[in-house]
Amino acid sequence: MDDKLRVGVISSTHGIKGEVKVFPTTDEPTRFKKMKQVILDTGKEESILTIEGVKFFKQFVILKFEGIDNINDVEKYKGKELYVTRENAQRLGKNEYFIGDLIGMTVIEDTGRNLGILEEVLLTGANDVYQVRMESDEELLIPAIKQCILSVDMEKKEMTVHLLEGLLP
Repeated sequence: MDDKLRVGVISSTHGIKGEVKVFPTTDEPTRFKKMKQVILDTGKEESILTIEGVKFFKQFVILKFEGIDNINDVEKYKGKELYVTRENAQRLGKNEYFIGDLIGMTVIEDTGRNLGILEEVLLTGANDVYQVRMESDEELLIPAIKQCILSVDMEKKEMTVHLLEGLLP
């Protein structure tokens, strides 16, 4: 498990006063209102930025960071990722998991057959879809619904699933 969780990616600057447009990678973009700080990962180093202001525009979150008041100061952060520490992450409900914790899990059918490794979680709107890379290198898509996802064991990094008819490639 990672000690940091990605909450967004800076897509561009916004205006000339140091604001940035952030594409949220969290289920709940309004959570930025409650955040006090984020970790900026530039690829070379990480720095903690204090959030001074939050606005929303279409699918983006507009952030203003304390001490950054000029477009030239944020231009270099385009494409960089924003994180929070696990302690500052959103609280999860029952049967909810962070995507980063699910990636890499072994997926096992309820018959005991090893199906492969969970590679990606696709956010479709209605329900998430788990993309599993099978040993045959084929891709298996499993809807994240209670009829299919029977159990998730975070300690063993295993997910037990029931495949509805027609799901196997």
